[in-house]
Amino acid sequence: MPALCRDCLHQFETGHRCPACRSPRVLSHPELFSLSTAHMDCDAFYASVEKRDNPDIRDRPVIVGGGKRGVVSTCCYLARIKGVRSAMPMFQALRLCPEAVVVKPRGSHYAAVSKQIRAMMDDLTPVIEPLSLDEAFLDLAGTERLHKAPPAVLLCRLLNRMEAELGLTGSVGLSHNKFLAKVASDLDKPRGFSVIGRADTAAFLKGKPVRMIWGVGAATQDHLANAGIRSFDDLARWDRKDLIHRFGQIGDRLWHLARGEDFRRVNPHEPTRSISAETTFDEDIADRDLLDGHVWRLAEKVADRTKAKDLAGRTVTLKLKRADFTTISRRHTLREPTQIADRLYREAADLLAQVADKGPYRLIGVGLSDIVPGHEADLTPDLLDPQAARRASAERATDRIRARFGPEAIVKGRSLR
Repeated sequence: MPALCRDCLHQFETGHRCPACRSPRVLSHPELFSLSTAHMDCDAFYASVEKRDNPDIRDRPVIVGGGKRGVVSTCCYLARIKGVRSAMPMFQALRLCPEAVVVKPRGSHYAAVSKQIRAMMDDLTPVIEPLSLDEAFLDLAGTERLHKAPPAVLLCRLLNRMEAELGLTGSVGLSHNKFLAKVASDLDKPRGFSVIGRADTAAFLKGKPVRMIWGVGAATQDHLANAGIRSFDDLARWDRKDLIHRFGQIGDRLWHLARGEDFRRVNPHEPTRSISAETTFDEDIADRDLLDGHVWRLAEKVADRTKAKDLAGRTVTLKLKRADFTTISRRHTLREPTQIADRLYREAADLLAQVADKGPYRLIGVGLSDIVPGHEADLTPDLLDPQAARRASAERATDRIRARFGPEAIVKGRSLR
């Protein structure tokens, strides 16, 4: 059976230790060198970056997130042992792990580190489909001739290089389609590498819960449970037409997944559907002036992300969450797409002014959707606002100054509210 040492990359026949370096970190699978679809997921990415950058907290549980009223963005494995999970309310996380160090997220820094990882992936294959800053699908078919090594070896190289050059670890899933590669990458975290081959797909899925399917959340699980579907075995017993009749188009996808089939290709050009930012307050806020300040800061974040991706959007969305967790959402579609923070802010502020509910609110968010390429943005002057072009020009100049001297080089007064 083909085997591979994850440390020295020596290829050999099956064994518990590498005959070359004696490392126990050995991969062994009949299809190890014939599979080419992979999913790489960084291990507790935000928290790992913070620990790398601050050795004083390296051996302590770390939670990356907001204040007491915020939520956990991510946490290290020491905190996860205590039961802390992503998206958990911060007060609950600190109740479970009171000794944790809480660090505010540094989005731009994580994005810069993500670019370094992406550059390493680009050295292996051009067919990369990012899912977020810290995970991506890779299609390594056809790369063996170029790199003189099978995909499994290239993926081990990637993980070793990340650890050596960036001080960060990741876990890989290798399989014959995206669905199973994504599942495999979660099987042995952190620093894991798992393989699901064609021949063992049916045996692997037997008895597994449907919650393993990426994108099947609590609501979908409830719908499936109401139909008596809790495992892949339950799914496999359903006729394809009956699943489609009961669940619509997702029923057809579920029928295929029950058999380990996923015909989606790794798509490096998967379109961005929306760009948004939100903040959760330490205390509920009803003051409209304070809320307006948050709208500006969020509009700047969304605009910065939009410009960084060279995109624009037509539809502006405002999101408000009350103290009882009910949500208010308002949106407005522009005549033409924009990527200008000033335009985004003014539209979102107008949407806020239209909300009759006085609050208070625990969360506010601003988003941009109906995404188009950046070259389509802000082409026509706003005849109803003669100063709009001047403000847009000033914003572009501000962007250039910040790019050279840092994000704090110029700060608008309204962002201090």
